Amino acid sequence: MQSSAETVSEYLKELPPERKKQLQKIRQSIKAALPAGYKETMQYGMISYVVPLKLYPEGYLGKPDTPVPFLSLASQKNYMAIYMMCVYGKEEELFRKKYSESGKKLDMGKCCVRFRNAEDLALDVVCDEIRRWPVDAFLERYAKARSGAQRSAKTKAPSKKRPVNAKRPAKKAVGKKTAAKNRGES
Repeated sequence: MQSSAETVSEYLKELPPERKKQLQKIRQSIKAALPAGYKETMQYGMISYVVPLKLYPEGYLGKPDTPVPFLSLASQKNYMAIYMMCVYGKEEELFRKKYSESGKKLDMGKCCVRFRNAEDLALDVVCDEIRRWPVDAFLERYAKARSGAQRSAKTKAPSKKRPVNAKRPAKKAVGKKTAAKNRGES
């Protein structure tokens, strides 16, 4: 459930009291673990920690008005979630291993750790991962991943499928005798 709140305070005010209490606890731990340089803001309807545009003016996916997201915290309809861009890709395996060692059950998508309440979350593991990523190291990894994705897109073999909006080749006009012959009539 995406919020239209413009500030973190507005976002927290929208939450039911128990969710608000839990997210505030997690938010405090995240802010304490966050390396210098990230900025707390609202992005994509969630509390987000981003690389400020003054540090990376190119912006997220080449959009100069969108800061690169590092981590987001959200209250969804049936769960809460932490979206950790730092564990996207090959970093995920190490994170999963550390999380399993905590004894807590991990409910995770590509970079999304879902949980129903703060006690279900291995917050120490999450915060350890956050501490591992100073802004410059995260930006280096992000830029490398972007250049790899762009290079991959350029070298990909063109699809043999006709684009959806492409026109079909015009059919040749056939006389009545040819059309009848094609249908098997004499």
